Amino acid sequence: MAKSTKKTKYYTHEGALALILASSEDSEDSQYDSEIEEMFKQQLDDILDRSMSKDSDADWEPQSQTGRPPAPTPTEGGRERSHSAATSATSPAASPTATPTTGRSRAARRVRGRGRRGGSRGPSRGPSRAPSAVTGEQQWRDVGDDDVEPALLDFVPMREPGPQQRTRLATSPLEFFKLFFTDAVLDTLTVNTNAYGAKRHDEKQVVWHNICRADIYSYLAMVIYMGMVKCSSLLDYWRGSRLYSLIFPPSVISRNKFLRISRALHMSDITADEENVAKRGTPAYDRLCKIKPLYSHIVEACKAHFQPGRHISIDERMVASKARISLKQYIKSKPTKWGYKLFVLADSGTGYTWNFFVYEGKSPGYGKGLSYDSVMSLMDFDLLGTGYQLYVDNFYTSSHLFLDLFKKKIGACGTIPANRVGFPKTTINDFTRGTPRGAIKWIRDSELLFVKWMDTREVVMCSTIHKAFTGDTAQRRVKTAGAWEVVHVPIPAAVKDYNQHMGGVDLSDALIGYYSSSHKTMKWYRTFFFHFLDIAIVNAHILYQQCQRGSMNQKEFRQALIEELAELGTPSTSRSSTSQVAAPPNPAASHKLHYLDEQDEAKRDSTGRAGRRLCKLCHRKTPVGCSTCGVPLCFVATRDCYNEWHTQQGM
Repeated sequence: MAKSTKKTKYYTHEGALALILASSEDSEDSQYDSEIEEMFKQQLDDILDRSMSKDSDADWEPQSQTGRPPAPTPTEGGRERSHSAATSATSPAASPTATPTTGRSRAARRVRGRGRRGGSRGPSRGPSRAPSAVTGEQQWRDVGDDDVEPALLDFVPMREPGPQQRTRLATSPLEFFKLFFTDAVLDTLTVNTNAYGAKRHDEKQVVWHNICRADIYSYLAMVIYMGMVKCSSLLDYWRGSRLYSLIFPPSVISRNKFLRISRALHMSDITADEENVAKRGTPAYDRLCKIKPLYSHIVEACKAHFQPGRHISIDERMVASKARISLKQYIKSKPTKWGYKLFVLADSGTGYTWNFFVYEGKSPGYGKGLSYDSVMSLMDFDLLGTGYQLYVDNFYTSSHLFLDLFKKKIGACGTIPANRVGFPKTTINDFTRGTPRGAIKWIRDSELLFVKWMDTREVVMCSTIHKAFTGDTAQRRVKTAGAWEVVHVPIPAAVKDYNQHMGGVDLSDALIGYYSSSHKTMKWYRTFFFHFLDIAIVNAHILYQQCQRGSMNQKEFRQALIEELAELGTPSTSRSSTSQVAAPPNPAASHKLHYLDEQDEAKRDSTGRAGRRLCKLCHRKTPVGCSTCGVPLCFVATRDCYNEWHTQQGM
């Protein structure tokens, strides 16, 4: 059999081109659906491995989606794609019948990919995003350029600023305090504490003795007292040694009752707690269920009894805690770095805490970011009204937030980072190296004013209520020729007002921190109870100053409140409450061993069985004790509790 010879067929240039066009037009005879698929099959890149015989930027333009002739020639296809991309870049609105494309974003990605892998080939001639009015057409203006002063928003609060009419009926510190801790709140606290205490003691097979509202008064008086008189341990307040010997604590409440209430203190219904625990892991689970009753009431009371002035501020507050719970947050810039985070709206002039919420680790619910949602949640527009001026730091400031507040007739001012979305990106006439102190640059974009001020470092502000420069100056100490002198440098009005009105939350934190009632506890929700108590006391003191116009400071206010709460409390059953312990000149000779029942010696037999009590140290029965300390102590050959106990007490 003769072998068949394979003949090679050669084509001219014109014939090969005609064959390519014919094969591309007849797509049914091709095994590839497109040129891109064929290149992918050959492990070639659609962008980088195209023919570079005519290096044109048209090859980098986005391919049109539909309606183009199948597989055109490279030259014709490049022209058509370039025309389509230019049309989409210059025409912001597409035809109603046209299919929307994403050519512009794809082109941007491809240009970036080309720059990384193929190197730079000069300025891009493809389509690009149209410059905005701020970044392309505007530039940073100097302090001498004229700025349009924004119209001052009319201040129309829903109520008269300051304490409300019902609030002004109170006269004493106790009456102002009971605006927040009302009788209904104390009764709820008593019922829930009794229920939790009974449940807790049933598990330990110990009888729980119910408490009443008067016991809560005594307990609150003692907690506030502990904020003023600090001891390292709770037991030190009832110690009878020379180093302590505090008369007030045992006269108000006994040590055992105070500790019993502290262990059982509960703000929520235990039935609601059990139902909430069953919802753990579902969206219906409430992480703040155990503080919700008191938490909600304190927030409503803060808003009901006071109307803020025109200037308000929003900031975070940290409640110190070392609890191992997911609610705990970390803020590096705060003095208290670890603890529970609260977002607080406070009056800038008085430091009154008007609204707050506890951060649970998620946004309040507007869906526009934590900073935006926090501000909108705290701004109760129905109670505030219009014309307020809000001051925030760079965590909250954004052009989107400020414009939305301006639509609600609320002005805003705050520091802003230069990389925040909406901030002008232009560098024309911007600060340069060596810019002197006091230099000011600004840009106005409709209602928004962006201003830069050079102090020891650059300060960047955004505001909807200020003019760029109003002629204000600030004093700064500078060193000239080896000597310090005070100079006056220009300062923008936005920076000056920000420094004056931003500290509302910081002032509130300082007032709370002076005599904070918080102390160590094993339960996370009791930390919130002590903080709510501090908020109530500080706000009550501010209301007292506003209504009474008196000169009573916070320390005197707390002292008076403690005395009034102690008078309403249950008389103490503590044995040390009626004894006056004086420091003898010779402590070693002051303690004397005696029989506990010296009044009736006839009842005491030779073994000393009559009149026995439990030893303070070993809790066994003994007929003797210390006459000075008034405590029973064993004094036998096998148990020398008398000397051992005095040694432990440092006597």
